[in-house]
Amino acid sequence: MDDLQRCSVRACTALGRRIKVLREWVLRHPRLANWIFRNEAEADFDRYAEDNRLIFSQYAEQERMLADRPRMDFYEAIIDRHVHHGDRVIDLGTGTGILAAFASRRGAKVVYAIDHSSIIEEARTLAFHNQVERVEFCSGHSSRFTVEEPVDVIVQEQMGDVLFDEDMVVNVLDLRDRVLRKGGRILPARFELYCEPVQLREDSVVPFIWELSVKGFDFRPLEGSRPHERHYFTYSSTDPTLVDHFLCDPTPLISFDLHTLQKAELAMQWSAALPVVKGGRMDGYAVFFRALVDDDLSLTTSPVDPGRAPHWGFRILRTEQMAVETGDVIDMTLAADHWPDLDTWSWEQCRYTGRQYRECQFDGDDEDDLES
Repeated sequence: MDDLQRCSVRACTALGRRIKVLREWVLRHPRLANWIFRNEAEADFDRYAEDNRLIFSQYAEQERMLADRPRMDFYEAIIDRHVHHGDRVIDLGTGTGILAAFASRRGAKVVYAIDHSSIIEEARTLAFHNQVERVEFCSGHSSRFTVEEPVDVIVQEQMGDVLFDEDMVVNVLDLRDRVLRKGGRILPARFELYCEPVQLREDSVVPFIWELSVKGFDFRPLEGSRPHERHYFTYSSTDPTLVDHFLCDPTPLISFDLHTLQKAELAMQWSAALPVVKGGRMDGYAVFFRALVDDDLSLTTSPVDPGRAPHWGFRILRTEQMAVETGDVIDMTLAADHWPDLDTWSWEQCRYTGRQYRECQFDGDDEDDLES
């Protein structure tokens, strides 16, 4: 290393120390820290919005949604039932404008079709070609949308694979609080998020590398160097045959209604004790959602439902393999720093026998002989 390189290294090291000292000083001054880190959060939001805009401007993404028959049947049905003649309607994230067209044909007085991706230009062309009337196309992010007279209905399809990952809660609650009239309707508004212990199909199981023994070659020494990247522990699938069976009766981990939800009410940690009803090998959790409108009208992305909406993936949260028997209890906890960002999710679980779990209810936190 020559003198110039040594100087550069020393300068970078000194700069790094000064930055660390400055950051610690900022954190000791809450008002300044809130201002700086709020700006960081806004930058993260802008980056997400830009990624989202680019994704949904692509024909391939629109094609997958339009070809999803359960999705299209669901939205046609809720608009037929719950958009009335003379309603003022927002179509949030209009895409190609087909939901705005459904609302117009139901007799809506006006439909504000909002989208911040370039696909809105194709939506205008399609509306003209299909003689769709009373639709105003609004280019830009919904947070910047304003209207003089409150609207009666918000039609929205902001659900990602794990429900929250397209910023549905933030976007819909913002419009609800600013432009939806009192007593107005959000379609759909009621949701359930599931995180179900599953056994995967035998020929689809991919254990962690440290769990493997391949033709007598043992990989256990790699357990100590397991990856730290969160995305390593999750993957997405649309294959309905991937899951062999649920180990427990499906029970929603989170349920909410966008008409009444306050953002602060979404806890950052959820726990559940799940009785095993069909034993087997736990390979992970399947994360999916259900949207509910009427008793006979709902939409699901469950991997074991033959009528699932196929363009949505379901997520597998990987766990180390664990044998469970009928009557056992899986005590699981799911937490997140930020629900829309799957990379901030974490999960853990313990297996109790039925007897151990009953004793634990009376004796406290004795977790001897538990598997996790």
